[in-house]
Amino acid sequence: MKRTTPPFRADHVGSYLRSAAITEARAKRDKGQISAADLKKVEDQEIPKVIKKQEEVGLQCATDGEYRRMFWHYDFYDGLDNVEIYEMDHGIQFQGVQTKPKGIRITGKIDFSNHPMLDHFRFVKQHTKVMPKMCIPSPTVLHFRLEPNAVVDKKTYPNNDAIFSDLSAAYRKAVKAFYDAGCRYLQFDDTAWAYLCSDVEMKKAKERGMNTATIADDYTRVINDSLKDKPADMVITTHVCRGNFRSTWISSGGYEPVAEKMLAGCNYDGYFLEYDSERAGGFEPLRFLPKGKKIAVVGVITSKSGTLESKDTVKRRIDEASKFVPLEQLALSPQCGFASTEEGNVLTEEQQWAKMREVVEVAEEIWGK
Repeated sequence: MKRTTPPFRADHVGSYLRSAAITEARAKRDKGQISAADLKKVEDQEIPKVIKKQEEVGLQCATDGEYRRMFWHYDFYDGLDNVEIYEMDHGIQFQGVQTKPKGIRITGKIDFSNHPMLDHFRFVKQHTKVMPKMCIPSPTVLHFRLEPNAVVDKKTYPNNDAIFSDLSAAYRKAVKAFYDAGCRYLQFDDTAWAYLCSDVEMKKAKERGMNTATIADDYTRVINDSLKDKPADMVITTHVCRGNFRSTWISSGGYEPVAEKMLAGCNYDGYFLEYDSERAGGFEPLRFLPKGKKIAVVGVITSKSGTLESKDTVKRRIDEASKFVPLEQLALSPQCGFASTEEGNVLTEEQQWAKMREVVEVAEEIWGK
């Protein structure tokens, strides 16, 4: 029952705690003490190390740990044509803490042309013995994070919803570009679906002018339009996140409100789902996962603390999930990355790698080596 194609029985969301050398170099770059080229040299030295650690713990895929990014999403959006990241007067509000005050602005027709993250992927591919995995934010998050006046070019887009068609077209180009670069495992990271499960976040969205009555259908269409030209030998998964910044969170609520549209309606090959706290609700929504090839990767091991879950607890949770979806359509991972932003979560590198070893060991004990 071991899988030779992704998502793997033991998998991961993508980001890892930044190494001390990366953190120091980024701080120096921000202060103007070193250049962007100097920072890249440090990244090029440190990324092969985090790739090797992933291989050593037994993973079948590896990322660059998102070492080159400040945020899991803004860095990618900033590379799209006519999308810019700017300083706002507030950040994203988590439980008791705000992120850096960044926002998204649309200055013209959204497109995908010469994106720097293509080279980021190529670097991973050149330096790993396992399958290189690339993670990019979902198109839905770009839309969900737009402020009411985020679209500057009103002739091109009279309102925020008018970006959907061009946004999907840009993502189709992105999928092709990563495929042409050799990527066969691409992941769309997505907080929007989790926010649609939260009454609090939906109220905020409505106050921002969002049409909350149609948004789930809109997002299903945008995702499927983005994926419609996906090559048959390319796997595209999604990670549905409830917020992950310095071990805090944003959204609460089980998947029931969106499960049918998300699991059955969206044409993903797999779903990384957060199940590390009671905020995620039960496994019942997994009943909407169509029988067949789709995989649900259950994140029952938390990345938000260094406390290592017992193997028995993890196995019991997977057994509970298997009551709603066949065991052969399940896999295991941490619930999120360990550093969705450069600050990272509140745990040590040693604790991080202990969790990844446990993911691999439990998966082998359940599904075989």
